[in-house]
Amino acid sequence: MTILVTGAAGFIGAYTCRALHARGEHVVGIDNYNDYYDPQLKRDRVAALCPQVDIRTLDLTDRDGLAALFEELAPTRVVNLAAQAGVRYSITNPHVYVESNLVGFVNLLEQCRHRGVEHLVYASSSSVYGDSATPPFSEDQRVDQPRSLYAATKAANELMAHTYAHLYGLRATGLRFFTVYGPWGRPDMAPLLFSRAVLAGRPIDVFNHGAMRRDFTFIDDIVAGVLGALDHPPAAEPPHRVFNLGNHTPVELEHFIDVIGQAAGRPVHKVYKPMQPGDMVETMADTSRAQAAFGFEPTTSIESGLPQVVAWCRDYFGDAA
Repeated sequence: MTILVTGAAGFIGAYTCRALHARGEHVVGIDNYNDYYDPQLKRDRVAALCPQVDIRTLDLTDRDGLAALFEELAPTRVVNLAAQAGVRYSITNPHVYVESNLVGFVNLLEQCRHRGVEHLVYASSSSVYGDSATPPFSEDQRVDQPRSLYAATKAANELMAHTYAHLYGLRATGLRFFTVYGPWGRPDMAPLLFSRAVLAGRPIDVFNHGAMRRDFTFIDDIVAGVLGALDHPPAAEPPHRVFNLGNHTPVELEHFIDVIGQAAGRPVHKVYKPMQPGDMVETMADTSRAQAAFGFEPTTSIESGLPQVVAWCRDYFGDAA
């Protein structure tokens, strides 16, 4: 039986491929290696984390190519981690999000429907909570007031999966990730941006004048949640579920920066700026539903996780990162 992982060269995707391969699953991955950030980092990530996994170049918007892949592999389970990421980028590049996150996702849903996939696990995001939710965010709260197009496409993915589950019996599980970080992470996110800047002695931009809290979640904890969800498909009724995957321990942005500075052994030069459009002031996951369903229990604090990020940045980029 084959598990197909999309976005396999991405941060969460590569770690997920590694974990599935390590437990003996037959895994095939796809990725389009787009240039949202350096494709070489993606290739290096794959080489380091999952060199024995068959990862092919394919875009979800390629309907014919995707159909041919499903015909060849006949995957029994699919983990969809492919998406155009980034809140701020969506403000200036909306069409990319429509193509990747909406058109690409419906192409995947169609293949899962027609090829008899037993379980689809797909990435959503904590950003779906937008303006309407109050911490801690629970899956029962409203998600109809997103602050960015990226968030809107993720909320739309949940509606699309819900529809396919109820119309066609496709068992699907959506995972709302909360600020995932770790070695080999995305270079456009604060953990790597700040770590590289501090190592190089550059100032860092601190938005909302530092008055922000984030539920930073270490990559190992997220992958444990992805595999837990994959191994526990929903019952026939209801065939679609959504879970928060977060650390349930929001961290003050100022403390987060201090931990990076301590790990780097360098002074931190901060430049305070107003709130960025599309950002959220605070995120905090209520993870009780995932804990009850498949034992999700994050264990990594930022005091343990961030030094690993800093060490990896120093090794991969050098002190002049």
